[in-house]
Amino acid sequence: MNKNIKIIKFAIGLEYDGSGYHGWQYQKKGILSIQQELETAISLVANHKVHVVCSGRTDAGVHSIGQVAHFNTISIRKNISWILGINTYLPSDISIQWIKQVNNYFHARYSAISRSYRYVIYNDKYRSSLFRNKSNHIHHDLNIQLMYQASRFIIGEHDFTSFRSKKCQSKTPLRKVTYINIFKYRMFIYIDIIANSFLQHMVRNIVGCLIEIGIMKKKIEWMQEILEKKNRKFCAPTSSASGLYLFTVNYPYFFHIPVKYF
Repeated sequence: MNKNIKIIKFAIGLEYDGSGYHGWQYQKKGILSIQQELETAISLVANHKVHVVCSGRTDAGVHSIGQVAHFNTISIRKNISWILGINTYLPSDISIQWIKQVNNYFHARYSAISRSYRYVIYNDKYRSSLFRNKSNHIHHDLNIQLMYQASRFIIGEHDFTSFRSKKCQSKTPLRKVTYINIFKYRMFIYIDIIANSFLQHMVRNIVGCLIEIGIMKKKIEWMQEILEKKNRKFCAPTSSASGLYLFTVNYPYFFHIPVKYF
């Protein structure tokens, strides 16, 4: 590459409905992924091949409201042209919400200081056809007061081995959870959780345990027992991916990365 060509780094914010995708990460030919669709669209606008790095890989069926990614380019476009152009080539279930030029020190994954997820439960006797891919249907009445009390045990820095997937590739099971809230609005129950980062399936396994406590199949203290055992086999079944949303990603202030709140 010509040394006189300037490489520009951009951060982008995107949202997507993960229902029809095999997660974020690029898959074998013929298997849809968010990364593949995004790289194809950006490359068409940039007029050269582009590689995209995200803040955290989401699993198959998981959605995002505040995913952040970065890419390098040699092409010069106005921000509005990038957004409109990329969205033109993206399928309707993926969209770019903002774009910002960043310095070379920014990294979508490694610069992040915290991530937040929201899990949505449709708590009604009968299933919904409208929200089937956007929430997890639980027909049992859930006691959110018990769920909230149980969630207190996992706040702080812990070894989350019991809540990680067997396929998780993280070198350490240590994570620091700084916030959990559980609230209900009509038939929807929302579980918000913030941590420095998450292990594979960590949120969905935590939610699976909270559901067991919410239907009063398990006691509040069971949450602490699972945490202390450091063994996945004692954890509840992994909850459905359809209810999980990557909500926001936070970075040091000096990067001035937008955060979209709802």
